[in-house]
Amino acid sequence: MLALGIWQLQRAGEKAELMEGWQDASAAVQWADSNADQLVTGQPVALSGRYDEKRWLLDNRTRDGRPGYEVLNLFVISGGERIVVNRGWIPAPRLRNQLPDVTVPAGEQRVMGRVADYPDPPLLGAAAGAPAGSWPRRVQALPRHAAAEQAGVLLPPVIIRLADSDQPGAYRVDWVPALMGPRTHYGYALQWFSLAVALVILTVVASYRRTGANNDKYNG
Repeated sequence: MLALGIWQLQRAGEKAELMEGWQDASAAVQWADSNADQLVTGQPVALSGRYDEKRWLLDNRTRDGRPGYEVLNLFVISGGERIVVNRGWIPAPRLRNQLPDVTVPAGEQRVMGRVADYPDPPLLGAAAGAPAGSWPRRVQALPRHAAAEQAGVLLPPVIIRLADSDQPGAYRVDWVPALMGPRTHYGYALQWFSLAVALVILTVVASYRRTGANNDKYNG
């Protein structure tokens, strides 16, 4: 129990560092200078390049009770590498058979964002297929292999969420870190330490009672 409490304290320290990094946008690394396999979720990064015409509308995303989509756009980084960028949320039209008008910014852009995982369906275990044809395409999820197949290129193992709504090409961007805060880990640590103390007390009491019972037996 003491070991588990110490482990929770260590986890709290790690989460505190992650939260500090989330709040410190100045810690952003240049994508060209980084290794995508070593970037952690929430890591701020900077990209330079241009938006591609290939874009997906991630379905069943709501804000303030209103249905909408998250716009996932292929981004061509200077140098030719491609990555998926989440440009944020956009409301859905009133009719289901209509798609929102998603424009693509022209020219070279420099954007700030954070590392994120490819989106999966909220409840389903597999992604729904996306129709072939013109862009944008409505999808229920966008696993890496599906995005790579539709885009016709090899893609990194992560995507980038734009940092805020002021970024070029951004829609409504209001991400929050999906992290268990340090306080939760401190609470767990306190529980484990409390259980350890309680166990020690119970052991001492039980030992004392046994010793007392043996003394009474001998005195009798």
